[in-house]
Amino acid sequence: MSPRAMPRRFPPIAAALMLPALLATCSGNGPQPPSAETLAAIAADPGADRARLALAVEALFAREDIGETRALLLMHNGQVVAERYADGFGPASRFQGWSMSKSVTAMLIGLLVADGKLALDAPAPVTLWQRAGDPRGEITVRHLLQMRSGLRHQEMADPVYESAEVRMMFGDGRDDTARFAIAQPLEHPPGTNFAYSTPTSTILSAIAADVLAPDGTSAERQAAVAGYLQARLARPLGLTSLGAEYDRQGTMVGGAMVWANARDWAKLGEMLRRNGETVDGTAVLPTGWVSLMREPSPAAADYGGAIWLNRPSGGTRRILFPERGPADLFAMVGHLGQYVLVAPDQRLVLVRLGKTDAADRPALVQALADIVAVYR
Repeated sequence: MSPRAMPRRFPPIAAALMLPALLATCSGNGPQPPSAETLAAIAADPGADRARLALAVEALFAREDIGETRALLLMHNGQVVAERYADGFGPASRFQGWSMSKSVTAMLIGLLVADGKLALDAPAPVTLWQRAGDPRGEITVRHLLQMRSGLRHQEMADPVYESAEVRMMFGDGRDDTARFAIAQPLEHPPGTNFAYSTPTSTILSAIAADVLAPDGTSAERQAAVAGYLQARLARPLGLTSLGAEYDRQGTMVGGAMVWANARDWAKLGEMLRRNGETVDGTAVLPTGWVSLMREPSPAAADYGGAIWLNRPSGGTRRILFPERGPADLFAMVGHLGQYVLVAPDQRLVLVRLGKTDAADRPALVQALADIVAVYR
């Protein structure tokens, strides 16, 4: 099936025929039966226990302890087997990826590496860092992808207005986000310390613009990056809604401001599941790039190249659910509970978009794990 089409394969009549059996399984003192809306959103044959899947999907929309789910899309073996939206949202709704944008930026960098415009392990082409004696000249593109640049970027600081990403996007750095990010001093030798950082992905976005439009105006920089993403990523995958925001210098805010609808986020996940290829085998990302994204950072076992891995962090950080597996699962993850989960061995891609505060994130993660577990 072409990734451009992604048809819904679950007519309401099929859902209605399954309703009595589903209600029977949910009688007594057990969980409440799924709503008719949820049943209509699930394929007649989703490739797993339909009743159990319906209950797990329903929980994402009904539970009050996991925030607000606005969109859910589940693909199994390349087919859409569940798709549901909250009131006020639908297939055409575009959702901000927040930090899922970092993964899209990493795809952009992979394409530039494949084109010979960037080298992973050479010093990152940032002019300010190339001055004699500047230790930041040792930072490589790989360091930036794996969040181990060593730069002083304090994410999620308290108070929030002192946080690097807030200052960069909404405070004193908003007009020239790359300048703000690049100007920060080193706190650690490059390559030695993991520090998750939105400004780091903005540096990668600026590098892409510099490579694609050297000495270009802000408008030329923006047009060059937007056109490259459309030609090399969006068009081959049939992404009709993918877009990004740019600052006044024409730099894509690549750590937080990429937007797409749920179906296009799912197509990106499916492409990653297929190791950078479309459903018909056409290469989108260069050979080995998805493997590089999935390779654990030397400084963080649960993080790869701008993507989270379903592994213990070695500390207290819990982004996914390694205790519940599967071990090969990885994910794009964004602020307020944006997820594109990819489980290659189970042939799954799960998209959840919505609004969940930090205190409710652990419960949300377990609810997502419940859906994945239906296919184990």
